[in-house]
Order: sequence, then C-alpha cells, then structure tokens
Amino acid sequence: GRKSQLLKGLPATSTVEENTAAGVPVWDFNVTVSPLSSEGVAILPTIVNSNPLTEAFNIESKGGLEYRVVTTGNPVLDYETMPKSFDLQIFVEDTTGRTDLNILTIRVTDKNEHPVFRGNMAIQTVMIYVLEGTRPERIYQVDAADPENAKLKYSLLPATVPFLITENGAIFSTKEFDYEKDPHCYFLNVTVTDLDGLNSTKTININIININDERPYFTTKQRIYTIPEEQSPGTIVANITAKDPDDEDSPSRLFYSIQSSDRYFSINPSTGVLQVTRRIDRDALPLRLHPNISLIVRVEDSPSNGHASETEITIIIDDINDNPPECSPSAFRKEVKENTAPGTFLIDLRNYCKDIDVDPSNNQFNFSGLSGFGSNNFTLDSTVSGRLVMTGTIDLENPANPGIEVYTLTVRVQDIAHPNYSNIIYIYIRIKPVNDFFPVFSTSSYVFNVSETIKVGSSIGRVHATDKDWPPTIITYSIVAGGGTRDYTNIFWISPTKGDVKLLARLDYETTQKHIFIVQASDQEKFTTASVTVNVLEVNDEEPVCLPNFYSFQIPVSLAVGTNINGFRIECQDRDSDPRSFRYFINEGNENNHFTFSPSAGSNTSRLILASRFDYESGFDTSWIYNLHVYITDDNLLSVRDKTTHLIETGTVTLSIRVIPNPTTAITTTPGFTVVTRRENLYSASAWYVPFVVTLGSLLLLGLLGFLGFLLVTWVRNCCPPAGKAHRTPLINAPEKKKPKKDMVVMMTKLNAIFDGEARDPVTGRMYEFNTRSGARRWKKSNEPLQPVLAGQVTSSAADSSDQGTDRAEAASKKEPSEKRKELTAATKPSTKRSADEDGLRLQKQKEESEGRGLSSAAPQGR
Repeated sequence: GRKSQLLKGLPATSTVEENTAAGVPVWDFNVTVSPLSSEGVAILPTIVNSNPLTEAFNIESKGGLEYRVVTTGNPVLDYETMPKSFDLQIFVEDTTGRTDLNILTIRVTDKNEHPVFRGNMAIQTVMIYVLEGTRPERIYQVDAADPENAKLKYSLLPATVPFLITENGAIFSTKEFDYEKDPHCYFLNVTVTDLDGLNSTKTININIININDERPYFTTKQRIYTIPEEQSPGTIVANITAKDPDDEDSPSRLFYSIQSSDRYFSINPSTGVLQVTRRIDRDALPLRLHPNISLIVRVEDSPSNGHASETEITIIIDDINDNPPECSPSAFRKEVKENTAPGTFLIDLRNYCKDIDVDPSNNQFNFSGLSGFGSNNFTLDSTVSGRLVMTGTIDLENPANPGIEVYTLTVRVQDIAHPNYSNIIYIYIRIKPVNDFFPVFSTSSYVFNVSETIKVGSSIGRVHATDKDWPPTIITYSIVAGGGTRDYTNIFWISPTKGDVKLLARLDYETTQKHIFIVQASDQEKFTTASVTVNVLEVNDEEPVCLPNFYSFQIPVSLAVGTNINGFRIECQDRDSDPRSFRYFINEGNENNHFTFSPSAGSNTSRLILASRFDYESGFDTSWIYNLHVYITDDNLLSVRDKTTHLIETGTVTLSIRVIPNPTTAITTTPGFTVVTRRENLYSASAWYVPFVVTLGSLLLLGLLGFLGFLLVTWVRNCCPPAGKAHRTPLINAPEKKKPKKDMVVMMTKLNAIFDGEARDPVTGRMYEFNTRSGARRWKKSNEPLQPVLAGQVTSSAADSSDQGTDRAEAASKKEPSEKRKELTAATKPSTKRSADEDGLRLQKQKEESEGRGLSSAAPQGR
C-alpha cells in the first residue's frame, strides 16, 4: 500500500514501572483514516515487531479510532533482570490501502521493592537446633538481598531472646543453654529493612537439644522382604523399630533415615515405617536386570552429634503380568494397486509387536479379530503368525465395487496369561487407482458471446471436462494456444480448477471481433483439448471526437444574425456510430442564446451561427467574452424509449469568443474597420526603476521584432510578387495619419469587413465587392464568386496583411475545397496579445500598403 501518516500520536516515548500488573495503559494514540475510507481500518493497529522481542505489551481499542498500548503481565516487567527499553513497531492499514508504521519506545523505570530472603528462609521456616552447653557462637547466617542492591539493616524480635543479629545478617547466641532450665524452643522474627523503610520478615525456630551418650539398637530381626511390582505409593513394606538405652524409663526419641541412595522407598523419621514412594516397574531398567534393592537404614538418638546404628535391608521385586502387547507403530499404512491378485502378502504384524513383561509366562500373545468394512478381501494366516494377505480382487471402476479408496482394518493383539491384556492394531490399506481414461470435455468447442464493455476480470464462460477414472481425479484446465492480441500475449485466463474463463484485458469490437483459443484439460497424466470462440458484441462505447476541440476567435459586436461565425465549423467522427447520429447543443456559456449550431443534428459537420444580435447599449448583454461548452452526443437516431436504455457517449468542444465593441476612433483603409484603444502613461517617483526596465525591455523587443520583420518581408517578396498596377487603384482615399498625442500610446486593431454585395464600377467597368454597412469595397475578379470575408479576423502576421487582399481572393479560387477549409480554420484562430508598440507598427504598415494599392474611391452603383 501507499505509506501515509495514519498513526496520530506516534512515534513517541513512554515509561512504565517494573512489576506493573496486566492491563495497565502505557500510551494512547489515534488512527486517522482517509475521507475516502468509508469502512475505517482494514488492518487494526498491530505490534508487528519489537526490539528486543517481547510479549509484555499489547494494543487495545478504546472505541472508534482510539487505541492504547497496555501491559500483558506475561512476562512481568523486571528492571533488574530484563531490558530497560523496548521499541515497538506499530502497523496499521485503512481500507484504501494506505499504511503507516511507527515506533513507540517504552522505557522501564525502577521501583523500590521489598528486600527478599534467599536460600531456605525464602521457602520455609528455618529450624535451628542448638545443643545445650554450647558456648555463645554464630548459629545461623541470614541470606537476604535488595533487588536494587541497596544496603540492608537486620533486626530481631522479640528483643528479650538470648540472640543477636549483626549488620551482615549473622545470628549469634548470647549464652550457654541449659536444657533443664531454659526453654526448649525459641521463635525469632528476623526483619530486614532497606534504606526507604521497606522490609520483609521471616521466622526462625531455634530448638535446644538434649545430650545423650548411649547408642540405640534395632529390635526388628527380619532383614529380607519380597513385594510385587507396581505397588501404590504409600504401601507399607516393613516397620523398622529400635530402642535407645538412655530412654529406658520413657519412650525413645529416635530418628530414622535411609543412608543409601534410593528413589523407591522412604522411612518415617520418627516411627521407622518403610513405605513405597513411587512406581516400581520390574520390567524397566535397572530392575529388569537386578530386581533386588538393598537399603542402609540408620537410627540416631539425636539429630546431631548423637549416637547412631545402621542395618542393611534387602527388598526383592516380583514380576506380574501388567503390560499388554505393544506394536510399534500402532497403525500401519499399506498401499496396494487396484486389481492386485489374491494371496498377495501385505504385512507381518509379529515383526512389529512385543510384550515387555520379564517373566516368559507373562509375555506370550496372539492375533485375532480381523474386522472392518471390506475385511472380506483380507485374512490372517494364523493367530500366531500375524501375516496379513489378500483374498479378493478390488477394481475401483467396477460398479459392484463400493467405491472405497482406503480400507480401515482392526486386529486385536492379546496376552495369553491372565488378565489377558490386549491392544488394537489399525491397518489402513489404500487402493492406489490406475489412470485408465482420458479427460473428456462436455463439448469439443465452446462459443461465448461477450459484450465489448465487459469489465476486466469478469467471467465470460466456463468449460467442463470429466474423467471416468475412480476415484474422480483432479482435472486442471489451461490455455495452450491462441487468445492473444498484438498488445497482449493472452487476454484470457482460465481457472485451473473450475474452468472459469475470465478477461485479462479490455475487449474492443472495432479492433477484433472474434477470439479463438485452445483449452486443455489434464488429469496430471493424460490430457485432451477443446476450442473456445469468443464473439465480441459491439456496444456504443466510443465517444464522438471532434476537430477542432478547442478554438478561440473574435467577432464584431455588429455581426449580422444568421452569419456563420468566422466560417467556423466542427467535424466529428465516432468509431462505432453513424455520422447521422450526432446531435449538437451548447451546454454552458451561451448567455442570452446568441449562438447556435446548424445543423443541430443528423450530420457529422455543423457550423456555428449567430442566432441573435448583441445588445450592450440597453444592458441586456454584459459579457464581452463567451466560453461555450459544446456537447456532441451520438443519440440522434435513437427513439425516446431507446435513449433510456442504450449507452450514449458525449464528446465536448470548447469555444472562446471575444466580442469586439465599435471603435472609438475609426481610420478608413482598405476593407475593414479599426479599433483604437487609448492608454495613459502614469509615473510615480517612487517607482524610478520602472522606466528603466520598460525602456530596456522595449528596446530589446523592438530589435527582435525588427529582425523578424526583415526576415518576413524578405520571404514574402521572394514567394509572393506584387500584383499588377490595374489592381492597385484605391476605392477609398485613405485619410492622413493622425499624429498621436504626447504621452499616449495608440493601439490599433484592424478588423476585416464582410463583403456582402457587389456592383460594377461606371468608370472602368470592372466588378467590385462592397460592405452594405461600412461601404468598404475591393475589386473582384470576373471568375471569382461572391465570398464573405471572415468577420472579426485580427491581422496577426504578414500572411494576413492588407496587401494580400486581392491575392488571397485569387488564390482561394484555385484551391480545392479541403484546402479552403484548412485556410478557413487557420484564419479563425485567435491572435495572441501584442504590445502597444507592435500594434502601432502594424497599423503604420497597413496604411502605407493601402495608399499604394490605388483602388478607385467611386461610390458603389449596385447598392
């Protein structure tokens, strides 16, 4: 996807205390999705990686697009043993495919924790035994630590006990104890405190032990015991007893223990009862080889520094039938081809089964109970051998066959000895099919009719093939030939498993009306083919294309109604529509409906016509520039009902029309009129640099224009020699050039008039054309028909200068209609803006050419 800023509030850094419980918020952030993402987030914010790796944090939703990072409690954060900082990479993706990945840095802060005891004091109450008569000495070392490695302070309670604790945690006795006078037991509360006052307390039990001087002796005479294996823990094996001569007048206080390393038995330290502590398996090593267990039992009359005696006891473990026969593996899988001959050996089960009981009378077994659906096709040679063989022939394509690929058989393996333990063996016999048949298509050729506007990725049809082999094989479809175009190797795709044919590229009826390709169906071993023909159905999907699609020109405000404006016309083409199907209408910009197209429908060409006069004087018209948006639709030949169901395409043309107002100062020259615009130069003292820049720019521009004008005049003289003198007689005497006022710039634009009448000159007898409004006129050749000159044409180049008036008329009569249209189109193109200096030079040149033309100024006779 596109990476964008979606995670608001990230990247960021946060802190969390060690030992924080699960679910504690660490950082809040928001997800900002695109306005186009109507469904919000596609992939919720997720921790995709962390450095270092941890699962101590997770992301929860607060509702809407608000989320927070919380602790999970697994593992619990520990400042002393874990990393001090974690960088979490958080990823999110919205439904438009925009993604974001940012980092949240979480720093673990230290928290003062209670001191902890280590060693035995951390897990139990410590019992300390002190012999009477012992001199004051250290009796115990308290092992404690602070997680923050701070210095600890030790204290004892109650304060009246005859013990003290040093600053390093050593406990000392402060007197010699007398068993007969002093308490026999003391309970000390050991408190360890850190610098911040946090403390922990543990209890120590101190017992004062009496001293004796006689050795105890065993009273039990039996030394050998026999028990069966698999006795339950807690089973009593023997009761070992002893007596202490020092305790003749009272019950002996003796302590029993097993000195040898043993894991099967334990002895009660006070009573001497010998018990089983864990499972005893005679069939497992080391008891499988050495079933006798020897124990060294010790009896003492004091926990320490007393007198003791030892004796050896032997325990013999007997075997019992406690194991069923085991087979490894317990499930067998065998593959057999269909039509395998009867009597074929499949498997010998005895090679995989055994009974681990040690005694031979307990480890004998046999096989029986062959069962399962289809077990009549198999048998066991004997109950002892366990050999499985075929008894029938299996043909998967046979209608009488139940159609089973895998036969599930069960065989019981059972002990001969009581209690006859048994196990079930599972045997899976898979019948491997043989590929006998070719795939077959439902028809040898497929024909699909598809609209050319169908979307890429759509399904256009499906092919299907079957295979008589059983079980049904997976048929894979593919395109092996055809279906390509000049731009694409293949514009069709077929689903390998379903046979659906889909479109990879857009169809175009105007380019290709039919596609033929070959599809193949394969069962991995054998294959067959079929042909597919795709007929492309034509749809109106091409919009009209018109030339020119943009045009800009100028017209005079006094242009007559019904005039083909500047001779402009548009010509349209549509690859999939009849030329008579076009319909033209102005959708925007036609204020007061001054413009229309003729014809408005039924032709592939149409002309722009002035439909109504401009009226700026009364205020009815206010805009001098019209930007027309012309729509060309291809629905002219459709009925009203068909327009609601058929696809209609629309082309567009943009026209920019500038209306030129009547001139304020008119200079009568050759056919046309002149618009004079006056601009007053203003100067500000603060803008001293403006005249300098303007003057320098003007000089550079005049130099460039002069050079270009020289090149243009040279080219015109070489290509267009001047006309004869008979054609240069002026019709209108040009007035003298007015001298512009000082500090004024005169910008003049020459507009050719429309010659809508003709008459004969009474002096020379020649025909001339004239304008009924302005009286402008020009000579007309005898073979030249009356042609209107484009109104509003701005003279913008040497090719449009006034000295070509008669030459253009002569050249136009010799050109083909298509060339005339090209000239007309070129003539109506808008002139670019020119500076006041350039317009002044052009006006001066036009006047000189008009004076040299020499046309007669006689009044028209045919008006």
